[in-house]
Order: sequence, then structure tokens, then C-alpha cells
Amino acid sequence: MKLARAIHFDESDTRVFHSPARTGEWCLSGGFEFSNWSDGDLVGKAKQAFTNGWMGLETFGRTTFVAVAQLEPFEREALAKSLAQHFVSIYGAPSVEAAMGTALDEIDQMIDLCEDHPPNTLLTITRELTPAGVKESYGMIEPQDAGIDQFAVHGSLDDEPHQH
Repeated sequence: MKLARAIHFDESDTRVFHSPARTGEWCLSGGFEFSNWSDGDLVGKAKQAFTNGWMGLETFGRTTFVAVAQLEPFEREALAKSLAQHFVSIYGAPSVEAAMGTALDEIDQMIDLCEDHPPNTLLTITRELTPAGVKESYGMIEPQDAGIDQFAVHGSLDDEPHQH
């Protein structure tokens, strides 16, 4: 099973997003955040988060790039609980239990997106607002022979805690 982690090549995410994701945290699309947005919401840093931001599952901040990585089955459940709590705290879901199904669906959509890519594949996201709602599309950059470790800024992975 695979998911994706926030990765940074420079400090640009700290300048373009209100709340940048932490390097190394697990991520998903997070498109649900924009489900009720209109053109009037698409300004400044909010527009950047909408247009090109993956959502971290620890900070709920945004990152431009994610890298595919191996996910252990026990981590999926913990991430879903964290996301379900986010749905309660931010979006008014009645309980973590009630939000678990939606949280698992969001995580499983991201797992499906990552599954066919080798580890260290970089993924990008682009969103646009259409009359039918938010449209997401994904880009992929295959791992190079030199290795992503030579270019990326990595954070500690010690305390580890989607698509429409």
C-alpha cells in the first residue's frame, strides 16, 4: 500500500501557502476544503492552495509536491482517525465515528492514486473551478537515477501521526 509524503526542494511553500505542510507528513488531495468555493475565494495564498496544494494529514497545511512512499496498514487507520477528527473540528461532523467512512474514502482515493507509481515518484496537483465544481488533475515526475535524496529537503519522520 502506498501514500504520499510532503516534500520540499526549497522554502517556496513557506511563502506561497498560509499554512505549509511539514516535510515528510502524509498527504492527500484535500480537495474537499474547496467544495463550496467560488471565484471570489481564489485570491492570494488561498488561490495558490486551491490551484496547486496537496493537504498534509498532520498540520492540514499545503505542499506543492508529494513523493510516493510505502504506507503500513496500521498507519491508514491512524490517519483516518486524524482526518475524521479534522472533519469534526473544522467542518462540524457530528462525531469521529460518523466521519470515519468519509475519512477512509479520502485516504483510499489517495492510496489508489499512488499505488501504480514506484516509491519517490513526485506528484503534482492542479485544480480549476468549473461550472460543475472543482476539477482536479495530477502530474507525475518519475524518480531519476540520481535519486531524490540528493535534491530534496527532508524532515524527521519520527512523529508521524483525496480527490473529488
